[in-house]
Amino acid sequence: MSVSLHIEGVSMNGSLKRAAGGLLAVGVAVALTAGCSTKSTAKPAAAAVPGGQAGSSTKIAVVAAENFWGSIALQLGGTHVAETSIITNPDTDPHSYEATPNDAKLIAGAQLFIQNGIGYDTSWAPKLVSANPASGRDVLTVGDVVGLKDGDNPHQWYSHDSVYKVIDAIVAEYKKLDPADASYFDTQKQSFENTTLATFNQLESEIKTQYAGTPIGASESIVSPLADTLGLKMLTPYSFLKDISEGNDPSVADKTTIDGQIKGKQIKVYVYNSQNSTPDIAAQVNEAKAAGIPVTTVTETLAPASATFQDWMVGELQGLKAALAQATGH
Repeated sequence: MSVSLHIEGVSMNGSLKRAAGGLLAVGVAVALTAGCSTKSTAKPAAAAVPGGQAGSSTKIAVVAAENFWGSIALQLGGTHVAETSIITNPDTDPHSYEATPNDAKLIAGAQLFIQNGIGYDTSWAPKLVSANPASGRDVLTVGDVVGLKDGDNPHQWYSHDSVYKVIDAIVAEYKKLDPADASYFDTQKQSFENTTLATFNQLESEIKTQYAGTPIGASESIVSPLADTLGLKMLTPYSFLKDISEGNDPSVADKTTIDGQIKGKQIKVYVYNSQNSTPDIAAQVNEAKAAGIPVTTVTETLAPASATFQDWMVGELQGLKAALAQATGH
């Protein structure tokens, strides 16, 4: 398995700019009307008919805005689902993604569209849904499932509890769209949670048992749900984490606080999102290394793009566990 994790030799991929896409859906709708053709990284989902018969070749057409939710949806659906993810490139920032006419066509033809919400893909995904109405299409918004709104932390695929709530919601949608195969989806869910996610669950449990309360620093708010899940103590001011995540300039006071935490070795491990590096973050990574603080990475989307959700997460948890072991000596 190849994952973009390491404790040393951190690479910089440049700053990802956050941009609003308020007029995007209108432009896509116009482009479609005019017959414009633009390439997309997504592959068309197979045609499907609601309420497929048990044992038939009919599949539920599922489209996910982001591939981490798409990976889960595909594995839960098994042979009864055809899934397409729109954002698959690890270098693509979902906040500022520029949708294409092909994306609009995919959403228009989906029986189930999964979007993250919580301000993460809301500049483009809901607009494409509204601009391309389709009867019989369900829309699953992760923010609604976990009870969060715009302004809250959107990175809920790093929260164990949120992931399991989304699993429940996806399976409920499948059983609604294809009631004849309800028992199949129940079996898929049980296998995914108990077998497929076994190593993922074990690593989370081991890290929480061995390192709960360990102070860490981070580059942005993507790390916060993971720290909460694992019981790690996040020392980096949340205002800084949120500013970096949203593409805003952090305050001088926050940067001064973090510099002091690193130089004083108040944090044991520094975790940063390698897909969203700014000059401030690059400086912090270098300062942490100079102070002998282990550095490990996470990414915004599946890395590599061909990875499954569980392989991606296991790789990142292994990197974090190794960094914690190095920092604490056990």
